[in-house]
Amino acid sequence: MKLLVFVTEDAVADAAIDALVEQGFRVTRLASSGGFLRRGNTTILAGVEDTAVTKAQQTVSAVAEGTLCIVLDLERYERM
Repeated sequence: MKLLVFVTEDAVADAAIDALVEQGFRVTRLASSGGFLRRGNTTILAGVEDTAVTKAQQTVSAVAEGTLCIVLDLERYERM
C-alpha cells in the first residue's frame, strides 16, 4: 500500500479529484498554501495499492499538469 500526496493548484484540483474518483480511487482533499506568492494550493491524499500507483499518477497528470506527487510507503496501517 502507498500513500500518494498530490499538491496541485486550486484551479485544477477539482478536475484531478473528479478524475481520481472516476477511476475508483478514494481521496481526501486538504486546502493548503505556500510558495513565494502564497497562492492557494490543494493537497490530495490517496491510499492506493502498489500496483495502482502509476495509474493514479497518470490520471492526475492528464488533467493537472505540473502537479507534485509524493509517494510514501505504508508499512502498517489500520482501518478504524
